[in-house]
Amino acid sequence: MDITGKKLFVKAMREEGVDTIFGYPGGMVTDLFDELYKADDIHLVLPRHEQALIHEAEGYARATGRVGVCIVTSGPGATNIVTGLADAHYDSIPLVVITGQVPLKLIGNDAFQEVDIVGMTRSITKYGVTVRDRAELGRALKMAFYIAQSGKPGPVLIDLPKDIQNESGDAEYPSKVAIRGYKPNTSVHIGQLKKAYKLLHTAKKPLILAGGGVHISGAEELLCQFAEKTHVPVVTTVMGKGVMPPGHPLYVGNCGMHGRYAANKAVSECDVLFSIGTRFNDRITGDLEEFAPNARIVHIDIATASISRNVVVDVPVVSDARLALETMMDWAKSRSTKAWRDTIAAWEQENPLAMRDDKGMSPQMIMEAINQAYDSGVVVTDVGQHQMWASQFLAFGPEKRFITSGGLGTMGFGFPAAIGAKIGCPDADVVCISGDGGMQMNIQELATAVVEEVPVTVCILNNYYLGMVRQMQQLFYGKRYSGTCLRRRKSCPADCKGPNKNCPPYEPDFVKLAESYGAHGIRVTEASEIAPALAQAKANTDAPTIIEFLIATDELVLPMVKSGNPMSEMILR
Repeated sequence: MDITGKKLFVKAMREEGVDTIFGYPGGMVTDLFDELYKADDIHLVLPRHEQALIHEAEGYARATGRVGVCIVTSGPGATNIVTGLADAHYDSIPLVVITGQVPLKLIGNDAFQEVDIVGMTRSITKYGVTVRDRAELGRALKMAFYIAQSGKPGPVLIDLPKDIQNESGDAEYPSKVAIRGYKPNTSVHIGQLKKAYKLLHTAKKPLILAGGGVHISGAEELLCQFAEKTHVPVVTTVMGKGVMPPGHPLYVGNCGMHGRYAANKAVSECDVLFSIGTRFNDRITGDLEEFAPNARIVHIDIATASISRNVVVDVPVVSDARLALETMMDWAKSRSTKAWRDTIAAWEQENPLAMRDDKGMSPQMIMEAINQAYDSGVVVTDVGQHQMWASQFLAFGPEKRFITSGGLGTMGFGFPAAIGAKIGCPDADVVCISGDGGMQMNIQELATAVVEEVPVTVCILNNYYLGMVRQMQQLFYGKRYSGTCLRRRKSCPADCKGPNKNCPPYEPDFVKLAESYGAHGIRVTEASEIAPALAQAKANTDAPTIIEFLIATDELVLPMVKSGNPMSEMILR
């Protein structure tokens, strides 16, 4: 018996095990929403903006390990998700995004709310297609879920014209699909992997660099076991944070632009850098000519295109991180690296990671209090100084996971992603750490959090500035704070060099704003108030809680490496 395209769509969602869809209605998807109205087993989340919608799907996908599913209408509905598609593309997050489209006969005629969204997003999706034949709808949807999850995960976009949604056709939804030209790598070249392991085993100063690919493949425990068996110290990228349990004796810390002194020194001085699941972006490498200058480099990554693209490596290995580690565990042998680890420990002692505590409440105090209050759950950050402080001072491991926007660095990501994470993992504590700038980019999602009844705790570190850019202006631009003061008004002097007694009040009042949405609001000004505020937020189970922490304007994220400089040239104080 034939069924309409919209019925086949709902059938496909059920077959793929989809229980949650983040959707915003509009003329070209009203038929899909009408069909979902009858589906009691699929929860439809209505965000307040499409950009937030796709970030919520990202948070859901990252927290659950499942595909995040979105529906938006054509035109502006579709263009509003472009930032989220790029974010998911760079951080390898599996999404299936359905965009409505004008009827086939109107495509190309500049119809109302018509855009070529497939063409616009070709470089930031794994696959995108406009379905032009009802007979191809089932296969297109099956392909979308398969491509999004397999190989290196990523976003897939299916553009669905309105007439295809209503046209009748075959009711069958395929159980599998074969795609010519798309063959994700599911094996590892044993010869290359043996060569890589031999380099590691014979090195005098070996170092493992672990990235987000270790999390994506679920290889955290294996990596830890491999490091313990070989006695090789481990550094991580920001996206790799949490692959080693907090306090593990072999874990050095994050490396890169705001990495630990000891971690960056280890990368600069090692003789073999055994990297796994990282793209070697510029925030990790700095000056490419000076990156790991003494090392032979191994690069294990599932994406062939990522290997030797930024850093030319000595031993390339195309493989999923988990498969590579499983294979090497059979070869792994204990060896002494004590002298090398003692050297790294001395670097850590020379310049430990710590903030000044003479300015009152510091970001480090806030992060350490969060460590005390939450020993499990999910922590999501926005992008900026607070993100780096979180990556420096928060403890992550198997019980407490870290979600952040890494490759694109998307302000406005944090709060909606936290909502999505809480919807996906309702029994887990979810904490969002944001800045006052990033929070305002999608603050309308307070309404979504309230109506969805998700008690997310939102920690806003308010320094009255767009802090990360302000930091660069302080250090490298003669304190010319152009466009970064969030208190600045038209009547302020043009050459302001920072806060003074004449500064206008800060807008908005986050506590009152939270309360106006039906959420809870707390303001913290002293270190003694941090723990009680977190405890109160944790006890608020009926609605989200915003805690506004008023921190010093001139707090810096240190260490810092100026963009383009070698990672060995760190600003320490």
